[in-house]
Amino acid sequence: MSKLGDIPVVIESGQKYKTPHGVVAIKDGVKSGGEVTARLPKPKWLRIVNQISPSYNKVKEQVVKHQLSTVCEEAKCPNIAECWSHGTATIMLMGSVCTRACRFCAVDTGNPHGWLDKDEPENTAKTVALMNLDYVVLTSVDRDDLIDGGAKHYADSVRAIKARCPNTKIEALTPDFQGKEKDIATLLDSGLDVFAQNVETVERLTYPVRDKRAGYWQTLNALAFSKNYRPEVLTKTSLMLGLGETDDEVIKTMDELRAKNIDILTLGQYLQPTKHHLPVVRYVTPEKFLEFREIGLEKGFFEVASGPLVRSSYRADRVFKRDNLGL
Repeated sequence: MSKLGDIPVVIESGQKYKTPHGVVAIKDGVKSGGEVTARLPKPKWLRIVNQISPSYNKVKEQVVKHQLSTVCEEAKCPNIAECWSHGTATIMLMGSVCTRACRFCAVDTGNPHGWLDKDEPENTAKTVALMNLDYVVLTSVDRDDLIDGGAKHYADSVRAIKARCPNTKIEALTPDFQGKEKDIATLLDSGLDVFAQNVETVERLTYPVRDKRAGYWQTLNALAFSKNYRPEVLTKTSLMLGLGETDDEVIKTMDELRAKNIDILTLGQYLQPTKHHLPVVRYVTPEKFLEFREIGLEKGFFEVASGPLVRSSYRADRVFKRDNLGL
């Protein structure tokens, strides 16, 4: 067990966390010795304040009426009311079974054996039109069972949406496509506005946080290729904080992202989805999130959305417009 300053860190060999409430050992994503009885208590700034509005109710009505599916609802996102009230939503493509098993994520893991819904691109476009969205985020599980990782399916969905809703801005929060540039190019050629892949955490914590098939530099290089290939398409990534990273590591990551010309960064608090996932090592204060935002802007990011409840797609419309996201 080791510490950097006052911040507890993950030790790669033993994969243990030292927290103010005792030592937590991790093996295959499960805490050994049973569940820790004294978890870090959630601080008051993580309380959610609903912002229901007439605009939100209109979107909700369409979702219920047409039995539409959004990540916003399925993931119980804390920001659903705010985003829907401003005409922004996130839609998941290619099913709910992921071929990877990241230790921060509660999505089901398995092998879809190449299954795809061929009607999904057109149905997604209909959903965007029915919800009257100004900005839509398309995302998905990892699909390593597909030769192109689902790149063509993404591209078909983007084109279908643009055909029906030419003024809707589209962000794709994608798998890493195993770093294959030709597959990334397939998506970038579709008329996309924002290309996003999440680095998730600092380089040192990439494992055990992410699946072994993912990679810190694989993600950064995919984003760098995107910017070089289609400079007009904004690039975006996200970091979860509270997994054991240090402040210096967060700042170092910012430097490495800017060296790859990544435009947009989001920072949010990691929350443990179940007792079988990695524990929260620290809760980062709103003041620290604000400090990180200021540092990021000084380093040249187009925009930085930074706050305890910020998620990858949080108010993506405002981020795209550079709408003073001090959170």
